[in-house]
Amino acid sequence: MGEMALDQRLRTIHRLEGETVEVEVLPTIGARLHRLRVFGHDLMRTPDDISTHLDDPFYWGGYHMLPWTNRIAARPTLVGSGTVDLAANFKDGTAIHGLHYATPWDIDEVGSYSVSGGGNESGWPWPYTGRVEIRVEGSSVRVRHAVTNLSDEPMPAGVGIHPWFRTPVEVRVPARVAIASNTDAQAPHEPLSADLDFRVPRELPTGLDAAWTDVDQPCVELRWPHLDISAELRASAPTVYVVAARPDNVDAVAVEPQTHAPWGLRRLLDDERGGLDWLPPNTTLTLDSELTFRRAAKEPT
Repeated sequence: MGEMALDQRLRTIHRLEGETVEVEVLPTIGARLHRLRVFGHDLMRTPDDISTHLDDPFYWGGYHMLPWTNRIAARPTLVGSGTVDLAANFKDGTAIHGLHYATPWDIDEVGSYSVSGGGNESGWPWPYTGRVEIRVEGSSVRVRHAVTNLSDEPMPAGVGIHPWFRTPVEVRVPARVAIASNTDAQAPHEPLSADLDFRVPRELPTGLDAAWTDVDQPCVELRWPHLDISAELRASAPTVYVVAARPDNVDAVAVEPQTHAPWGLRRLLDDERGGLDWLPPNTTLTLDSELTFRRAAKEPT
């Protein structure tokens, strides 16, 4: 990429503002959320240098995942009449978080972005379009993710968003079923254990990387007690999973609504719960998320 083209990518910032919320979007770097400011406080892990999103794309801001989320084995895999053959892009040797987390997206209008992908050269043999709409109103951020299958046969598909929230933050996930490890391709769905029970808000332990489903709505609550700020996340899709992670080398936690479980392609091929959706031709898979902020109610003295 030429120096002028790179400079233009780093200069393109869209700002969306509500009564108490401000979001900055980088349309030419994955249409990702660069900044989330609420009641004057930055709540998202935002780099000082925007180019960090390109150099280290997985641990900053809030990025969009499609046509799959989480991990897929980076080896040729026969799926229907096509072969998924994705290059590894993560330190554990997997293909992670889709194809568009840092690529340029088309600007349909401020807050509305689209992208095209697929075809054998990409390693994902089915052509598709993706779309994300970001709206800020009052104290809420609404995000709609959509992926449409443009091929003439069914396509496995999944969408999600991967925001990094600044710590310290308490997390509540009102779920009944969990997957204890997102890195273990064979990790099963299981009833909540004490370690994975977040029905009462608490901080995520360092090293946690898990998923939950069978969630009530709101499917996540976030609390920043030191800022007197809290938030509710509601998500709507045919199936909703919540992934959460707190790596030991990152000063933030990821809390991610998505449409399938980790290792979704393997689960689909093994006819296991939580697999990617089989999306018929000319059909769209949609995930709607709404994050609403408020001043946290203080305990009476």
